[in-house]
Amino acid sequence: MNQPAQAAGNLSLRRIIGFACNQGFVFFLFYMGSNRAIPMGSFKFERAELFGTLLFMVVGFVLLRLVTPSFRNKILARPMLLVYAAMGVAGSFIPLFLGSPSAYWLPFEGALIGLPCALLLAAWGREFGETTTKVSAPEVFVASAVGALVGLIVSLIPIEGSSLVLHLLPFGSAAALMMAPKPAGSVSPSARIEAAAGSEAAKDTVLLSAKIMAGTALFGMAAGFMETFNTDPGTAAMASYPVSLLLFGAFALGTLSLLRSDGFGRGASLNKAYRLALFIMMTGYLLIPVPQFAESLVPGEAIVLAGYLGLSAVLISLFLVLAKLTGSDAAMSFSRGFVALFAGELIGVAIANAFDYAQPGYVTPYSVVVFAGILVLFSYVFLFTERDFGSLSEIVTKTDSLEDSCAAIAREYGLSDREGEILPFALKGRTSERISQELHISKSTVDTHLRRIYAKAGVHSRQELIDLSEEKRG
Repeated sequence: MNQPAQAAGNLSLRRIIGFACNQGFVFFLFYMGSNRAIPMGSFKFERAELFGTLLFMVVGFVLLRLVTPSFRNKILARPMLLVYAAMGVAGSFIPLFLGSPSAYWLPFEGALIGLPCALLLAAWGREFGETTTKVSAPEVFVASAVGALVGLIVSLIPIEGSSLVLHLLPFGSAAALMMAPKPAGSVSPSARIEAAAGSEAAKDTVLLSAKIMAGTALFGMAAGFMETFNTDPGTAAMASYPVSLLLFGAFALGTLSLLRSDGFGRGASLNKAYRLALFIMMTGYLLIPVPQFAESLVPGEAIVLAGYLGLSAVLISLFLVLAKLTGSDAAMSFSRGFVALFAGELIGVAIANAFDYAQPGYVTPYSVVVFAGILVLFSYVFLFTERDFGSLSEIVTKTDSLEDSCAAIAREYGLSDREGEILPFALKGRTSERISQELHISKSTVDTHLRRIYAKAGVHSRQELIDLSEEKRG
């Protein structure tokens, strides 16, 4: 059986359904509500509900990065996830009971929704980090498509109260995380592999990671612009969101085909998905000024949103790849990535309101559309380029190759968990002293495990073990 087929067979229904609940709730909050503006004299600050949620999501991610690892593990512990879900659900019901937005209670709503949403996303990062990107990348796309489909179906059901399903989605997200077989905070296979590979790949990805974060922030800023100018206070936040969700679902299915043909989770396939998402966004920007499309069922704004949702799914996969390459906690990689994305979106909403204040009366100024398009184009051409994706693909391929050979040896020869941890270090030529320092165990313990690995694999030296690994890679 080939690797793509193996990866497809390892997809977790629990993770797909759980993350679909998480994504569906985010889509519901951001795009399926109304533009709730806060009056400020003669001026109205638009998308205040989105601004507050984004602000506290950024705060939640930043706080998670500032605390100690042990305290972070307590924050992301399983019992706390249900609390976060309850907070998010409670916050989503506030508009139904309190009516018009107020500068007094809207920040409370933002905190009640934004903070738990950030922590649940970080927990999902850690959950996806427990497996390889060949598995997690397609799971992200499938789950995002399912989340969009749920939102689309519920929006089309002509039954009063049907949206209650969307309010309760965080409970499904938390339940799926709590059902995970491995405890949160355990060392993932990819983290062990990269730890064994040393700091080389980590150093190589520092600049690449910075470029990804800068590009992510600009993409978020462009989205914030369009999310604010696309609507008027009191009207639907995104009137054409059903079309956007449908187009995004089609994009996700197409991306899954790319992932399957090129090898799940590899940089080359993500590069194609990245280009496709950007093409969709830029097509939408070009069609916004065209009257025929503005009045049609597929306006340019809907196409832009579909491209942005596709781009977000690609970026989530990239956050997981970066966690793998640096050997870091995937929850922290998620935190860093989403801070860049949501902070950019936050700034976009703020600047759009400033633009609206300076030039009142415009619905979607074409100068703003052009500016948003330039942000996306600049990021693609000068920040996160084709060459960067080529470098990323090469690094991921090397890391995946080592990981595959380690997994094959551990499975075939019945290595224990500790022996599986030591194996990649041995294959990279690390001395017993170095391995003992990395794993915080004694040198004699390392030597004992190495002897057992040799015996189980039927080899007599480190070189024979490396040769065996090369055979498994072939």
